[in-house]
Amino acid sequence: MGRAPLRQKGKGRQGIDRRALLVGGGAGAGLLLAWAVWPRSYKPNLNAAPGEFVFNAFLKIDRAGQVIVIVPQLEMGQGITTLLPQILADELGADWRTIAVQSAPESPLYANTLLAREWLASDWTRVGGEAGDWALDQYATRKALMLTGGGTSVPMFHDAYRDAGAAARILLCKAAAKRWNVPWESCDIQEGLISDGGQRTLRFGDVVEEAAAFDLPEILPLRQGMEGRLAGQDLPRLDTPSKLDGSHNFAADIRLPDMVFASIRQGPIGDARLESVNEGAARSVTGFLKLVRSERWVAAVGTNWWAANKALDLADPVFMLDGPPVSDERIDAALEDAFSGSHGRRLYTQGDLLPVFEGATILASEYRVDAGLHLALEPMCATARVTDAGAEVWTATQAPGLARTAIADALGIDRASVTLYPVHAGGSFGRKMDFEAAVQAALIARDMGRPVQLLWSRLEDVIHDRPSPPAHARMAAKLGRSGVIEGWLAKVAAPCAMSQTWARIANGALPHEAAAQSADKATRLAIAGMEIPYAVSNWAIDHYPSDVYLPLGFVRGNAHLHSTFFTESFMDELAHLAQMEAMSFRIQMLGGNPRLAHCLSTAAAMGGWQGGIAGSGQGIAAHQAGNAFGAVLVEAAITGGKLTVSRMVAAIDCGDQINPDIARQQVESGLIYGLAYAMGASVPYDKGMPRRAILGRMNLPRLDDIGEVTVELIRSTAQPASATEIAASLVAPAIANALFTVTGQRFRSLPLLSQD
Repeated sequence: MGRAPLRQKGKGRQGIDRRALLVGGGAGAGLLLAWAVWPRSYKPNLNAAPGEFVFNAFLKIDRAGQVIVIVPQLEMGQGITTLLPQILADELGADWRTIAVQSAPESPLYANTLLAREWLASDWTRVGGEAGDWALDQYATRKALMLTGGGTSVPMFHDAYRDAGAAARILLCKAAAKRWNVPWESCDIQEGLISDGGQRTLRFGDVVEEAAAFDLPEILPLRQGMEGRLAGQDLPRLDTPSKLDGSHNFAADIRLPDMVFASIRQGPIGDARLESVNEGAARSVTGFLKLVRSERWVAAVGTNWWAANKALDLADPVFMLDGPPVSDERIDAALEDAFSGSHGRRLYTQGDLLPVFEGATILASEYRVDAGLHLALEPMCATARVTDAGAEVWTATQAPGLARTAIADALGIDRASVTLYPVHAGGSFGRKMDFEAAVQAALIARDMGRPVQLLWSRLEDVIHDRPSPPAHARMAAKLGRSGVIEGWLAKVAAPCAMSQTWARIANGALPHEAAAQSADKATRLAIAGMEIPYAVSNWAIDHYPSDVYLPLGFVRGNAHLHSTFFTESFMDELAHLAQMEAMSFRIQMLGGNPRLAHCLSTAAAMGGWQGGIAGSGQGIAAHQAGNAFGAVLVEAAITGGKLTVSRMVAAIDCGDQINPDIARQQVESGLIYGLAYAMGASVPYDKGMPRRAILGRMNLPRLDDIGEVTVELIRSTAQPASATEIAASLVAPAIANALFTVTGQRFRSLPLLSQD
């Protein structure tokens, strides 16, 4: 085995020993813990079947040589159950054909401290610097906050999986070296075979039992060289075969003995309570069994789902709504009123805007976006069985620990009596961060005394979605000589969807309560992405919080969806005012951001950028989200009153990608998600209800609406970042900028065209 970089023990992420690894990947990963003066460490809580041996929190190997990788993140189409195993298998030297995946049990070892830092950061933790981050890490770990979202999975767990693979490789080499009576350093593993550098080889299963008993050295060497490496290869996804042949189990595929099926109604949006139902009408449906009532919902249970849903239609439940109902008019009025309210706050500032703007001619524009629905292919669903021994629930969830707590609280039982079986999601885009269907299924199952599968109808899924936040923005800027932006001011009125989500899933707030609780709290979470990547000397960003009476939630890209639309649309307006070509206008201010400049010039070159001239139908946009950089060029038009997009070209720099093909898939899906956000994926609200709920009436993109799609991944040696979210936010502003070249009008609202 060739010599590799050595990581010294006791130097942050540079050190690792056996004890640290066995508690989950090293002290630098935040998994060897101390809370104030109360030291605490954690060990893997994995079950091992006969013939299986636990090497660490992320890996088991059996006597047959199968490598079982433990994955704590929810697979919802992004490919995480391939990416994390590929990191581990690459460092281990495994044969990809021997890799299997198992969902992780709840444990502090799998806490997503990276997302916790982003989600729970406050002024106090920011002032604390590293101490503030440490406190958030400890909180997330002590609470076992297993969270999937925000594109954090690979950045969070990359080093832990690499370390786990490296440690297992060394232990296997030690076991083989003992048999051969050679130094373990002379051994190596490639394609699943342990070799002594000569002719002798062993398979994992031959020495797995002995290997698990060895100790790790004080220094943990990592692999070097490119021979036999799996990282960077377009390996096939591990979940593809079962999804193609239909054997892959989602929540609605679960079948249990004596199971029945349920559909649910929860009334209009807001503080709604159940008043009455017509149970006699429901009884007329063949297969109907029972109505299960709660204060805020009613479910019909039947021998099949269609009978349950039909019975619920005939039962015609009546709800009483406390307070005025949500409507488009109330949403718009609340956002506009927020600008004159007392809760606005300047959250970002640089330089001094006052002397720049005073007495100057400035460009000012206003923008707005509507709430965007998730519309995942799989509606909310859960299967539950409740007995005297406890509760078992099968569901897709991005927050399994919090879901388990909520189920236990609802049933009034000990948390240890709840077993949660995580299944993959049939699409999520952030919707599965909430888990109300799991709680409802458990309550219905307890009432029925038999297993129940609850599946929301598409109508219910639309009514009680937790969409992305609506937002209004007032943008202003002053141009200097040569088209340089001398001052930039953005005022954004928007509720904070992430604060609402946390209040619901962590604190048990009802949806309307969560919306009200964040109505007076200005937060960076609501305007994430408004920090411009351009070199402007004087700029400021203000947030004006608001309660729009619509429960909101975690989405793909979160606030970056509306922030990028505001900033990149306004950048195009400034370029036009400066009489400069839109790409060059941006490039001149990206001298301190070469990675984004590279993406922008690459997208322009690949797309045949014509300079945004009148009639070209071309638009461009660029954005930075954390350590991910991207630019998108589109060709768009309005034909017969309908938006058409004939071409999308994306250039993305998201660091050194483990599996480039999956990264391209993530970018492609982000482009389609962004196209849906631009075309539709939203509904008008009136009297507490959406005015439409059929997918075919939401102006979503169809196959014939999507032309040529080209994705270029920029080669980079930077740490890998997520490619799942960066592209989604770029499509809408690029299309809006393209439409200006063919219509001469600015499109400052999303959806771009009226759906009426």
